Amino acid sequence: MNRGQSFLLLLIGSVALLTLFVISPFVEYVIASAILAYVLYPFHVRLSRRFRRALAGRFRESLSRRLGNMLSALLLIVSSIVAVILPLAYISWVFVRDLTEIARGNTDIDVAAIEAEIAALTGEQIEVGEVLAAVGQLLANTLFGGVGGIVTTALRASVGLSLALFLVYYTLLDGPAFVRWLRLTSPLPSNVTADLVDRVDAMTRGVVIGHIVVALLQALVAGIGLWAAGIPNAVFWTFVMAVLALLPLIGAFFVWGPAAAYLVAVDQVAAGVFLALYGVFVIAMVDNYARPIVIDQQAHLNPAVILLGVFGGIYSVGFTGLFVGPIVIGVLAATLETFREDYDVI
Repeated sequence: MNRGQSFLLLLIGSVALLTLFVISPFVEYVIASAILAYVLYPFHVRLSRRFRRALAGRFRESLSRRLGNMLSALLLIVSSIVAVILPLAYISWVFVRDLTEIARGNTDIDVAAIEAEIAALTGEQIEVGEVLAAVGQLLANTLFGGVGGIVTTALRASVGLSLALFLVYYTLLDGPAFVRWLRLTSPLPSNVTADLVDRVDAMTRGVVIGHIVVALLQALVAGIGLWAAGIPNAVFWTFVMAVLALLPLIGAFFVWGPAAAYLVAVDQVAAGVFLALYGVFVIAMVDNYARPIVIDQQAHLNPAVILLGVFGGIYSVGFTGLFVGPIVIGVLAATLETFREDYDVI
């Protein structure tokens, strides 16, 4: 390596560090926008093709292609706002409201009935209200830096979300060109680069669809059951299940199982039995059938690794870490697997 190459590498490294420093306040939204664009891209391909055919007779081919891509990206972003972001914003608001109340020791749960039932069964007096308040405070500290940081987090999330939507738009338009640029710029041999890109693609698809989407679907189904059974703070417990559901078979049970027992303990036997049956025949079936259908076995990661990514991501970057953490670990796994196979490392 000559002097000019060494200087250029040093310059690239320095600028890369400065770039990371500049975008670090919103790096989770940058990654989240890339994930959303990745999920939307197959729909973008089909939709833009239809727009191009509709515009083909009115404009030049290059212009109709560009207009078709732009219209498709805009329509997908608007659809995402209506179908995903607005409902998620409302659910997040309700979750924050419930979490704040729980952290302050205010809850609609019949704490006295639970404490009396525990005392009757074990002979021990446990302050359930204090335990719930401690859990709520821990979640508030982890997600928002404390109850007082919720407003700051909300303002930052608003700016980050606006940035993410712009990034999604331009990623849908120029994402394929960026991937081609990465393939050409990569110092790896072309076959290794192609293998790495394919593995990252399969791993990302497996993590996003096979684990996170199924966990969110299971949590949503379970949350509907909690709401129908009359469990207080159902949105809060749905968020908890969204994390626990990443553990196959038993994850969401840690919420709906005790919830059914709670209903029986407060003399709502019919609601408790309903929730138990709903959990066994509906909630559990989502995990048993949906996960094997949608997951790509070639991109399968151990659920414990996914759960580690979720907790680590939430602790490191906040709420969006729920999605970002597992993706980062999945990409690392894909990179290591490519290195092992393409360079014959045992």
